[in-house]
Amino acid sequence: MLKSKKILITGANGLLGQKTTELFRHETQHEVILTDLHENAFESRGFDYFPMDITKKDEVKDAVKKYLPDIIINTAAFTNVDGCETERELSWKVNVDAVKNFIIASRINSSKIIHISTDYVFDGKTGNYSETSKPAPLSYYGKSKLAGENALITSGIDFTIIRTMIIYGTGKNLRPNFAVWLINMLSENNQVKIVDDQFGMPTMVDDLGWALVKIVDLNKSGIYHVCGSEYCSRYEFAVKLAEVFKLNENLIMPVKTGDLNQAAERPMNSSFILLKAETDLGIKPLNVTEGLNLLKIQLGM
Repeated sequence: MLKSKKILITGANGLLGQKTTELFRHETQHEVILTDLHENAFESRGFDYFPMDITKKDEVKDAVKKYLPDIIINTAAFTNVDGCETERELSWKVNVDAVKNFIIASRINSSKIIHISTDYVFDGKTGNYSETSKPAPLSYYGKSKLAGENALITSGIDFTIIRTMIIYGTGKNLRPNFAVWLINMLSENNQVKIVDDQFGMPTMVDDLGWALVKIVDLNKSGIYHVCGSEYCSRYEFAVKLAEVFKLNENLIMPVKTGDLNQAAERPMNSSFILLKAETDLGIKPLNVTEGLNLLKIQLGM
């Protein structure tokens, strides 16, 4: 029988934080403690929740001293890619300094850190990136996330980094992710412009949550690539979503990335090789149709 662990989950109000909490609470014997910047998004308690600013070193240290977690799962991040270009100081604080705060605090109880990172650490020129591929971020977001990774890698503590991409799913009181935004727009008969030259592997949040459970239960360390199993453009994903949800795909207009004048440069093909995660963790991520059908069930549509 697996030894029960005490797990501190940051960013608990976010999409991944909510899903991870749900899976650990209902599918494992581990004890979860939750934190985020604001009040608890969950209605049912039955677990400790406290607000914390992860960019404040003393708040992080005090929390770790109080709860003595075996594992810290950091799902919190500044993920607005264009916002990172204009709010560089804040993005660095959240994506880099906060990681350093966790590293310092983790030494209090020899806590392991499991950290979520991104495909944006790569330039997207080749695709098919493995865990050993050389990062080359294009945007400030990617640079800040890579700096957070490097802080962990050089820290000497026990860590796991999960790189992922294009996360979608459902939860409570969330800003819409790409899939939910698309459903809302198409349901209201709004035309949408979606890029057809950015390729990736959209990730149903449940797959990512299960990967976190496996990493804890199997005590895996190092870097893992975890995402959906199917490679497609954002436009192809949108068309498939319209098919699954029986929405009007004629409202989806393909455009080129250059047409959008976005502040941050995007990787055009950030696809991952999933062999390590599939082999070590025993996971089999969903393809786009499977993921969207699960989302449809969860949304009750």
